[in-house]
Amino acid sequence: MDEEYDVIVLGTGLTECILSGIMSVNGKKVLHMDRNPYYGGESSSITPLEELYKRFNLPDSPPESMGRGRDWNVDLIPKFLMANGQLVKMLLYTEVTRYLDFKVVEGSFVYKGGKIYKVPSTETEALASNLMGMFEKRRFRKFLVFVANFDENDPKTFEGVDPKATTMRDVYKKFDLGQDVIDFTGHALALYRTDDYLDVPCLETINRIKLYSESLARYGKSPYLYPLYGLGELPQGFARLSAIYGGTYMLNKPVDEIVMEGGHVIGVKSEGEVARCKQLICDPSYIPDRVRKAGQVIRVICILSHPIKNTNDANSCQIIIPQNQVNRNSDIYVCMISYAHNVAAQGKYIAIVSTTVETSEPEAEIEPALELLEPIDQKSIPLLISIFASSSYDATTHFETTCNDIKDIYKRMTGSDFDFENMKRKQNDVFGEDEQ
Repeated sequence: MDEEYDVIVLGTGLTECILSGIMSVNGKKVLHMDRNPYYGGESSSITPLEELYKRFNLPDSPPESMGRGRDWNVDLIPKFLMANGQLVKMLLYTEVTRYLDFKVVEGSFVYKGGKIYKVPSTETEALASNLMGMFEKRRFRKFLVFVANFDENDPKTFEGVDPKATTMRDVYKKFDLGQDVIDFTGHALALYRTDDYLDVPCLETINRIKLYSESLARYGKSPYLYPLYGLGELPQGFARLSAIYGGTYMLNKPVDEIVMEGGHVIGVKSEGEVARCKQLICDPSYIPDRVRKAGQVIRVICILSHPIKNTNDANSCQIIIPQNQVNRNSDIYVCMISYAHNVAAQGKYIAIVSTTVETSEPEAEIEPALELLEPIDQKSIPLLISIFASSSYDATTHFETTCNDIKDIYKRMTGSDFDFENMKRKQNDVFGEDEQ
């Protein structure tokens, strides 16, 4: 370990593993360490089920009705991949897809007035949806056609909207959309957590709705994908990429000290040895005194023996409860996967509820979501997780915010804008596959 590296990475969460993979592909000498004996950090999948019970201090061990412990891979961070989103692009460019198998998530739902409805995102679905009345459907359909045709490089498609000046609130007004439609458009299509987006220029929101529609168009059932055997497979795939390009991995390696000199990081000390580096990437848990806490997220893992009601018996789905529906400032999310994804025993479902904490009684805040899941076989102790100004996993159920963080760190490290082309493999890997 006593040598010099271009980059040392601490923690094997998804953000760290993707950056370590990119740096290795770009010819950097990388040392990647984790104090844990497993990959994934916060974004790992816990297996067997007995380990999950231990982790949450649940009394007793799992009952026999839960099946074999090793059939379970339970994510600590509930997230799906947007089929046309940045993480899928990163997986394709690096060819990490060859180590993973994905399934399409079966449905995306939104909560309104105590019930859940399928999120309409195409013209056909809009006209068939029970979420809106007849006139509202027509107006919403017009809005969707406008978004689908919108091209920021072609002013002919703007229809009087200035993408860099007109606020989203004014765009909704232009199409005369009611509050319920605004709620599910902003939160279930554009996937905003709060309503802050309403008063900023509309370009980003329009692009987010386009991303949702384009992702949906790829596979039909929903815009989301999920890896078989759980999200813990993602960091491992990128770690493998880094190793193929010469990255050195050390799990179960305690970090005693981050060595500073003249205000700059020059290395990492572990078990008496110092590895020197030019740059350091780490997750917030390695530098608790240098990060600013920006809030808390509550997560509860629930094990069910049935699909969620009113989801057409979907074996996987997302439900978004928009803030206005439950008098909150931020949305509540439910992510549900099941035995169909090799993450639970036969006939079992895992639903994870999460939201940003707003009161001193976080458990009461997620009650509307838990009611949708009844009856629940087993609930984990609610997990309160601090969110830091950078690099923590927020309450959203997709990876777009994580990818933006990766691009930001990349720019700060290299001085140049993130370019997907930089992620392309430069050589055949150990399987000796011929270039296409």
